[in-house]
Amino acid sequence: MYEYIKGTLSKITAKYIVVEVSGIGYIIHVANPYSFSNQVNQTIKIYLYQVVREDAQLLYGFHSEEEKTIFLNLISVTGIGPTSALAIIAADDNEGLVAAIDNKDITYLMKFPKIGKKTAQQMILDLAGKFVDNTTTNKEKRDTKGTTTNHALDEAMEALNALGYKASELKKIRAFFEGTSETTQDYIKASLKMLIK
Repeated sequence: MYEYIKGTLSKITAKYIVVEVSGIGYIIHVANPYSFSNQVNQTIKIYLYQVVREDAQLLYGFHSEEEKTIFLNLISVTGIGPTSALAIIAADDNEGLVAAIDNKDITYLMKFPKIGKKTAQQMILDLAGKFVDNTTTNKEKRDTKGTTTNHALDEAMEALNALGYKASELKKIRAFFEGTSETTQDYIKASLKMLIK
């Protein structure tokens, strides 16, 4: 099992990043690949969790140990796999997640992709009280400013689709942002806040 990887960020896609170490490029699935936009070709440190299946060996990456802990807590819940867990922690403010669990707010939890009523109830049952001291993960200050491109909104929608959000939801989000000019990271942050309200 890997604890972390330190190498050069060589590629960003809607679903994963690639970190090169000693000439080998590692595909690492992360909650929001575009949160690394300003670190391309720079050395980064990513905390890892490895999943070994019969047909694949997958690496999941996190900005911090706290974010990794939240991920591990989420996948311990029956009905939540790694992809769903990444979609949940992609939301910029994990305090909302913690508050929803502690307040038994099933409606809030069901707004995350692929989380139904039964799974939301299971999250409350399994995770209440487990997130103490881990709520600042995504509130850490990061310099996420990247260069705005004409494709920033397209990239954001592609990333949200990869997290499991429905095309019908993304169509409304896209319409809201048409004509604006932001970075991909900013579009994703704003979209996630709208999607889970």
